[in-house]
Amino acid sequence: MTFKKFNAEDTALLMIDHQVGTMGWVKSISFEAMKRNAIMLAETARILKIPAVLTSSMEEYTQGPLLSELQTSLPAAFEQRVKRMGIVNAMDDANFAAAVQATGRKKLVVAGVTNDVCTVYPVLTLLSQGYEVQVVADAGGSPTQVADDISLRRMERAGATLTTTNQLIAELAGTWATPEGGELVQLIIGALQA
Repeated sequence: MTFKKFNAEDTALLMIDHQVGTMGWVKSISFEAMKRNAIMLAETARILKIPAVLTSSMEEYTQGPLLSELQTSLPAAFEQRVKRMGIVNAMDDANFAAAVQATGRKKLVVAGVTNDVCTVYPVLTLLSQGYEVQVVADAGGSPTQVADDISLRRMERAGATLTTTNQLIAELAGTWATPEGGELVQLIIGALQA
């Protein structure tokens, strides 16, 4: 199998339902670790100028609002976020699917708040449509470890590449010896020291 590196010029970031209420349902990773990783992804997109598409589901209900830090990191994407009304598979929402297509990118980094519901179905759909997908496993989680393991295995078997936040940042940076790379390495160091 050939390694197909993702880089800032050909990649888009999809962040699905990082809402404060839904995040509380995740037990396979700590709330703080998941939040930190989601914010690091958003900051990486900002630093590298990677197109980002954000979506939420039923913000007015128990799922709650998106993390406010996402608005700080990605103000335009936050403002243009796709608000779904209960559609489980974000790719079944015509507005979200159109926003993904509008990025013009065929390599997608996907992070969903719950890997076993929010992430798995859009990823399976994106793979079936010919996208190359990397799933950031530690920027989401599931209510149980077994649910997380099964959903990650299902996505990997379908052709997704599983990755972690730090691993993805390093891949997208390519080198720490640029101004952007320097910012990214400081982002990682800061998270490790927190």
